[in-house]
Amino acid sequence: MNIRATLYLCLLTLIISPVAAYALDQNTASSEATISALEANAEAQDPVEAETSTPSTPENNPLSEHDLSPWGMYQAADMVVKSVMIGLLLASVVTWAVWIFKFVQLHRSRRQAKQLFTQLVNAESFSQSATLTQSQKGDAVLLIEAGQHELTLSLNGPVYDEGLKERIVARLERVQASLTARINQGTGILATVGSVAPFVGLFGTVWGIMNSFIGIAKTQTTNLAVVAPGIAEALLATALGLVAAIPAVIIYNYFARVIGGYRSQLADISTALMILVSRDLDRQHPNARTLSNHAFQATVPIREAS
Repeated sequence: MNIRATLYLCLLTLIISPVAAYALDQNTASSEATISALEANAEAQDPVEAETSTPSTPENNPLSEHDLSPWGMYQAADMVVKSVMIGLLLASVVTWAVWIFKFVQLHRSRRQAKQLFTQLVNAESFSQSATLTQSQKGDAVLLIEAGQHELTLSLNGPVYDEGLKERIVARLERVQASLTARINQGTGILATVGSVAPFVGLFGTVWGIMNSFIGIAKTQTTNLAVVAPGIAEALLATALGLVAAIPAVIIYNYFARVIGGYRSQLADISTALMILVSRDLDRQHPNARTLSNHAFQATVPIREAS
């Protein structure tokens, strides 16, 4: 899954969503007819008599004319509110798609990094770690390849131990930064959805309530049963904004913790590589001497468990 292609697809869908919402707007004529009927009733009947003459029944209850299900409220919403709803639903779909992709990617990368680190700890020299590039898979192998590349270049001239270590550390740090940036791709979408979606839903709600007040001014009635469906349609946009934002924030925080652990694994691999390089350099140093096991035990006393 290409994250950049997903972003382009989302932007294209958000651009054409107003056109799609306009095409799905099938109840405009019926809404205008309902408003005309309410205006005719307001002119022909006295408001006081309308409240006291007949009881509220399913036949004369204005709420019975509105479908208050989520799909019915979507169909009765304004084109702008529909566009907001479509955009928020698409953002929610993209959030869950990014979650599936990044979860699989991070799980595989962390497992491969763990296996590589275990083998590096058990290796005795850097030449043994070089053989892992053929058997191991994953992005963490690039750290070993970076160290091999610097050692190959350093063989062409005089080598100073500290200078060689500094060059290898610099290469490992850059590779580690590149791998961290690569594993972070896609999490920006989650941060954007989590921070923007509630405000987009609020915009749809404000626009829908504004249209409801315009309808009140046209019908010259403040009956709650007449204006309640329009307000409910507007509030649906805020609900969809929260549905898109809450999972995005939770998933983003989860990935932030997991990526932090993966970054620590890369740092451990870099440290293990530098230990192998330092060990090989000590073995070739002219002043190196064989470490006596008896002398080591004498200088480092073993602590007994209390």
